[in-house]
Amino acid sequence: MKLDSQIEDLKIKFKSLNDQLLNSENLDNKEIIQINKELSKLEPVINIANEIQRLEKEIIGYKDILENEKDEELRDMVKKELPEYENLFEEQNKELMLALLPKDEADEKNVILEIRAGTGGDEAALFAGDLYRMYERYSSLKSWIFTPMLKSETGLKGIKEAVIEIKGDSVFKLLKNESGVHRVQRIPETESGGRIHTSAATVAVLPEAEEFDVDLKDSELRIDVYRSGGAGGQSVNTTDSAVRITHIPTGIVVIQQDERSQHKNKAKALKILRSRIYDAERLKRDNELSSNRKSQVGSGDRSERIRTYNFPQGRVSDHRINLTLYKLDQFLLGDALEEMISALSASEQAEKLNYLNDS
Repeated sequence: MKLDSQIEDLKIKFKSLNDQLLNSENLDNKEIIQINKELSKLEPVINIANEIQRLEKEIIGYKDILENEKDEELRDMVKKELPEYENLFEEQNKELMLALLPKDEADEKNVILEIRAGTGGDEAALFAGDLYRMYERYSSLKSWIFTPMLKSETGLKGIKEAVIEIKGDSVFKLLKNESGVHRVQRIPETESGGRIHTSAATVAVLPEAEEFDVDLKDSELRIDVYRSGGAGGQSVNTTDSAVRITHIPTGIVVIQQDERSQHKNKAKALKILRSRIYDAERLKRDNELSSNRKSQVGSGDRSERIRTYNFPQGRVSDHRINLTLYKLDQFLLGDALEEMISALSASEQAEKLNYLNDS
């Protein structure tokens, strides 16, 4: 679809929505809210398109003066001002292209972050612990609220599995490209021979779903309760507080036992389950919409090796955008993570722009 045609269609839609609001006596509150939401998304695009039209008319008028006007003073003024209008015209066109990029409806959502030790035994658990602390520090730098929901620890500051809720501004938008396999190369603390080992941890970044995002029917859930177990199989408490919820249609299982209250464990488990279902549906929908192109970043593939942390060389390499930062220490402190996240977002945006230009 040509850009002019796309803009014209959006203007028609914008007018139609406004007309519906003017005759809203037959609409209920839910429909009015939905219309206002769509208008708020369209309004910036329409405003930019109108500004482009205004600038285009100004540029045509200025060029007409240069071609036909004999007054040298007026021509000199136009020669001075025309480049400014042309630069504004170019900038507004870039803004329009960005405004037309497909938006991820989950970008403004909070996040359920899942970190799991992968291949590599104790060293993988230690690395998972490093990633946990890296995201915790980054969240602090962003003034986000970092709340552990599940944390299975090992010795030496290792983590076998952790699930964290992160709340704040644009959390999913910034963290979504962290999903995948993170690989580490270093001499383990437990290795006396000084050999470099390779191990891995998996990160999953899920948009936190609200109750209205996913309708969980009781008939589709199997809920089992049992006594919480700690390390070595000992009972954490003497009540059946642990909860395992199975979503029968998808087979997704969530286990929660960190709280002493069965009610709290169930609430946490439902929140995680809802987010996993929402994310699976979102990825399926996105894959269907973009089946004719392969995305460099943001694929959501949990099995994809996305990044290597090489301690001997002090570097972090992201394999999707071929970016290497020799700032490993700052990266694990959360300071240099912003640079990587910005580069991933820019790459994703550029890819979408290219796709839009080719459409």
